[in-house]
Amino acid sequence: PVALPGAKGVGVAGKMLVFIVVVAGYDLLLGYTGIVSFAHTMFFGIGAYGVAIASDKLGAGWGSVGLGLAAGMAVSAALSLLIGLFSLRVKAIFFAMITLAVASAFLTLASQLSDFTGGEDGLNFKVPEALQPGTQYLESPLLGASVDGRFVTYYLLFGVAALLVLALLRIVNSPFGRVLQAIRENDFRAEAIGYRTVVYRTLSNVLSALFATIAGALLALWVRYVGPDITLSFEVMLDVLLIVVIGGMGTIYGAIVGSVLFMFAQSYLQDLMKLVSTNG
Repeated sequence: PVALPGAKGVGVAGKMLVFIVVVAGYDLLLGYTGIVSFAHTMFFGIGAYGVAIASDKLGAGWGSVGLGLAAGMAVSAALSLLIGLFSLRVKAIFFAMITLAVASAFLTLASQLSDFTGGEDGLNFKVPEALQPGTQYLESPLLGASVDGRFVTYYLLFGVAALLVLALLRIVNSPFGRVLQAIRENDFRAEAIGYRTVVYRTLSNVLSALFATIAGALLALWVRYVGPDITLSFEVMLDVLLIVVIGGMGTIYGAIVGSVLFMFAQSYLQDLMKLVSTNG
């Protein structure tokens, strides 16, 4: 809010933080374990819808947010475990197709259950009062930024994103992370020296899903709206894949670089081109 004043700048910065978490979690699966999955946005959507539905049905409050997040994480953990146990024994391309089919089915389900999810129109909901834009904490701006609920929400996202990235760095640099990299390089050799590769792959799948679920909850709190187009669509999955490629696979720091570059390009490249053409 200080470096990028204005609603657009703050909005872009918030989305950067959300996508850093999503992409870093996905890189644990793709970059470190070598598994291609198209179900990542499903878990992203589960987190967002969990918070939105709980807040809509139970009222705005931290209890609703916590319950929605806990329910979303439980559903994501169960689904990712089932997908992992039943699908990770097959070859890579078949696993990718299975995850795509499951994600497509979930997208259809979310679009049809309009009483709960709002259907194609999505769901607007109220966040806790402390995070509402109308809540003012200081009468005068701080370094040009208005200290309100939006300001607090941004730094909540910033703190959670920083903690999750640090947790992922700890995971990939642990013995568990080294085994995942060994599986990526040569799963037959990893199996031969005594590691149960299916167990490690399944755990990687579950961890990646949980990080995506938390990111989805953060997005819901940030935009105060969820819909199939911003959480469950294949376009979001393509954005995640592009960011992984831009930042580089197999590096958590790449998720930060890729997300920042991609979001800046997506939001400001058109304005920059107009400016260049006008001056030219």
